[in-house]
Amino acid sequence: MNMKTAIITISDACFCEEREDETGPVIAEMIREMGFPVEYRTIIPSDRESIREELIRCADEKKMKLILTLGGTGFSRRDITLEVTKEVLEKEVPGIPYLMMKEGVEITPNAVLSRMTAGIRGKTMIINLPGKVKAAKEDLQAIQSILEHAMLMLG
Repeated sequence: MNMKTAIITISDACFCEEREDETGPVIAEMIREMGFPVEYRTIIPSDRESIREELIRCADEKKMKLILTLGGTGFSRRDITLEVTKEVLEKEVPGIPYLMMKEGVEITPNAVLSRMTAGIRGKTMIINLPGKVKAAKEDLQAIQSILEHAMLMLG
């Protein structure tokens, strides 16, 4: 079964090389340990067109089964990952962010401040994760048990 995964770090600072992408490598390793081959990784700026184009390219052209975005889930003016992701989705899957939130609040009440979405475009699942290593790891661990079944459902 195709489990090809793309990891897209969305960060102006990482894109401009002002800060190192610490989260991307950690999430890539976790995904590999889950049995999902990471076929593509990139860092893009937090602007509407870059996010939109990359999500569409990974889903429609590269035929990725799973796309994980990292970053852009906070409150700043440039945090638009959620809004752009919703524009390219065909169907939302609200249970995935619910599960991440449910598990997150067990660790810290601040988890309710994270904004995320998940859904389907074609035969691709797209999931937003936070940009911070700790939060992204916790959210991915929260949904680890359902990821393979979700990929099977997509065919």
